[in-house]
Amino acid sequence: MLIKTLVENTTISNDFGKEHGLSLYIETGKHKILFDVGASDLFLQNAKKLDVNIADIDFLVISHGHYDHGGGLRTFFKENTRAEVFVHRLAFGKHYAIRSNDELDFIGLAEELKHNKQIVFTSDRFFINSRIQVFSNVLQREPRLKSNNGLLRKHEVQGQMLDDTFAHEQHLVIEEEGTILLVTGCAHNGIINILEHFYMLKGQMPDYVIGGFHLSSRSGGDEDSEMIDRIGKYLMGTKAKFYTCHCTGIEPYKRLKANMGDNIDYLSTGNQIKI
Repeated sequence: MLIKTLVENTTISNDFGKEHGLSLYIETGKHKILFDVGASDLFLQNAKKLDVNIADIDFLVISHGHYDHGGGLRTFFKENTRAEVFVHRLAFGKHYAIRSNDELDFIGLAEELKHNKQIVFTSDRFFINSRIQVFSNVLQREPRLKSNNGLLRKHEVQGQMLDDTFAHEQHLVIEEEGTILLVTGCAHNGIINILEHFYMLKGQMPDYVIGGFHLSSRSGGDEDSEMIDRIGKYLMGTKAKFYTCHCTGIEPYKRLKANMGDNIDYLSTGNQIKI
């Protein structure tokens, strides 16, 4: 598999734009896949520089209902009119963030896009084909991440603001030639919880994990060093190779790197890896 980072908070050079968001291009032996589309049309601009034709994408997975992962959806629909777009059925809910100035920002997806004919709504465990699936409804064995504080959802009927449970978050699994890749968007549900849920479904750990771990947030701050160390120890125990990015945060990543060494690396916009 070939993975190209189209959008991330950082960049390998000034040749590529960067933004608070995530978009990954994944090419398997049979499929061209897009995982998230960042916050704007930047994914398209960077895709052209990385020799990725968005019109050729076979399908798109949106990890959850936040703008920094689905803000480029309107642009995607303009560039690609055939690919199925797999979105959790709750992703178009009303999602908000409390900022440092106590202002409430809407951080959800453009609701009118949910009626697009290319969208396929998912829930729980959804098989795209025999080797590719998404799963959600992650069991919460571990406590809620501090970095999720200030992330809210609006109750559809009663209208009050509630802590987001991230029921709209889904994760991508790709199996190819005996290798299993797990891709997370932000891991709001907790990377340990997600990996435990994966193990419950598959009976083994993935070989590779790519994505954000949400150990840093503009709303909730960084996770405590003790929690980061605990996560690092758990990740080492899985024997998987990790590539992280986006909402993991630079300082939490540095701490994970100090504990995990070559078992974890960082992906910036423009990075390309083969697994």
